Amino acid sequence: MGEHDLPPIAMSVRQPWAWAIVAGHKRIENRTRGAIRSGGMDCRRIAIHAAKGLKEDEFHWGYWRLHRHGVQCPHPAELPRSAIIGVCEVVDIIEQSDSEWFGGPCGLVLENASMFDPIPAKGALGYFEWQKGGTLAPPTMWMNSFDAPNGDENTLSLFDRLEPSFKTDPSRPSRKQSA
Repeated sequence: MGEHDLPPIAMSVRQPWAWAIVAGHKRIENRTRGAIRSGGMDCRRIAIHAAKGLKEDEFHWGYWRLHRHGVQCPHPAELPRSAIIGVCEVVDIIEQSDSEWFGGPCGLVLENASMFDPIPAKGALGYFEWQKGGTLAPPTMWMNSFDAPNGDENTLSLFDRLEPSFKTDPSRPSRKQSA
């Protein structure tokens, strides 16, 4: 898919959810009624922008949630941020659903998702006209060390990256939406 074939309108979503959408795993993107109204969100083909921001607790919760549904999430340092990473079609806006991805109060129902190499771009809230430019956000220290084994120079080479385990299920982090 060439850049000229991409929709001019995008929606910014934090990782790992942006990846889950364009990989076809997450079929509903939850938003408030106010965000849908003020963001001009309606049914159409859109580009998915992976937001620059990503906090460790948000990633842990998303990783756990995806894993719970049988989805193997990429390592956080491998997830592009500050970029258009794919497209999908918004086919409906709902207020109720039995889907495991619906958390309300409203949801954008997504279909026909596809992923492509990241195109650096700045994000914004709601639907926005995106422009190519900028650079991908570099991985932070916590992203690079996520799931790395602890040890010393004599033992670290014995272990590859480990799948994270949680003593207790992580709780959903509370935060304000930002691009």
